[in-house]
Amino acid sequence: MQLSSQPPQLTTAPATDESTVLYWFRQDLRLSDNPALTAACQHCEKDGSTLALVVCLPDDEDSGWGFSRMGQHRKSYLADTVRDLAARCGQLGNRLLIVCGDPASQLPALMQTLSSTALYCEEIAAPEEIRQLKLIRQQAILMNGFQIFSQWQSSLLAPEQLPFDIANLPLVFTSFRTKVEKAGCRPKQPLPPLSTLPQMPARAHLVDIVNLEQWAGLAQPDPRSAVPYQQLARGGETAAQQHLSRYFQSELPRTYKETRNGLIGFEYSTKFSPWLASGALSARQIYQQLVAHEAAHGQNESTYWIWFELLWRDYFRFLHMRFGRQLYVAQGLKHPPYPKQPNHHPERFLRWCQGITGESMIDAGMRELAASGYLSNRMRQIVASYLVNDLDCDWRAGAAWFETQLIDYDVYSNQGNWLYLAGVGTDPRANRRFNLQKQQQTYDPNQEYIKLWLPNTEHR
Repeated sequence: MQLSSQPPQLTTAPATDESTVLYWFRQDLRLSDNPALTAACQHCEKDGSTLALVVCLPDDEDSGWGFSRMGQHRKSYLADTVRDLAARCGQLGNRLLIVCGDPASQLPALMQTLSSTALYCEEIAAPEEIRQLKLIRQQAILMNGFQIFSQWQSSLLAPEQLPFDIANLPLVFTSFRTKVEKAGCRPKQPLPPLSTLPQMPARAHLVDIVNLEQWAGLAQPDPRSAVPYQQLARGGETAAQQHLSRYFQSELPRTYKETRNGLIGFEYSTKFSPWLASGALSARQIYQQLVAHEAAHGQNESTYWIWFELLWRDYFRFLHMRFGRQLYVAQGLKHPPYPKQPNHHPERFLRWCQGITGESMIDAGMRELAASGYLSNRMRQIVASYLVNDLDCDWRAGAAWFETQLIDYDVYSNQGNWLYLAGVGTDPRANRRFNLQKQQQTYDPNQEYIKLWLPNTEHR
């Protein structure tokens, strides 16, 4: 099947009185704890509408830095996630419609073909995702009577639960955390899994479904990966719930703070990030299991640190709600005299991407990223600092490379962390240049990580 960004060529169907609600899965690829999807189902039950479920896969697109925005690992992991979502929808008697291209052109075409009266989706506070929904709203104005409902639902705490308005979001994470904790803010309970789905529209058979295998291609698994997403950490809600249960039934949460900076293996950190990024798992579901674990085994510094990391994730989301597109310009949140265009050296950047800088720890990290689609949080900080501070390259190029490679790419966290490391975010420090020798001595003193990813080479 030919994949195209053009609106789908759909067969004209006979006139019908059937009305349809369209649910557009974005970064919320799950059936449990999905408030927007639950609202769409309630809409259908109230007025007797059918429910069309759709995922819109992205076309290949250049990042602006000379490479595709979505690499092979990201594609394979997303395809696996969508495959699981389709199976779960099928178990509840509905069919997931999988199309490919710009949602601003694909979804209006589906609306017309399926006689849709309303569209429900997740609200995402990032520039491209805002643009997509804005264009769809503009199209809806031309379609008399068509309604669009979007709902914010990706954070642990809802914006209205915060003890301040988003416009007054503290500019330092520690202040944010302190105010949230002092106010006693706690997440709402997650919604239970849906046990039924409304009937799919009769016209659903007219939609040409994308072949996931053809769209994703074939990624070669690497047995050294810390997240073996083709075996232990498959994409989708099914695997997410299994991992969530397995993790909190183990002793691992009790040692998380001590092990979280590990570099090798699956168990040194929670590994929730790939499922959180795709929306196969919600932050509220993690918190619910964390609280249950603490009730059974007691709290300690490590269980607190899981809450701490979830708050960091929230902070980057609320930062987008406050500053939006400003987070994507070279100077970030800094004002002059920061240069409008930072230095960049394409040849150095390419060596960094390929893992051939000559610095063993950097090269090991970048080769792990390319081979597996994953990198530990510690290594992300190390290689990012090296690109910006040692190679004198544009931080936005590094952010784009992570977007291409990471199976747990999250637009909020990726942008927020790169701003932070480049010294142009909310952090009061001018930069975060890491001493590479100290990092290696602290986190890889016996060069086990370097030897794993740079076998049969001399190590510096």
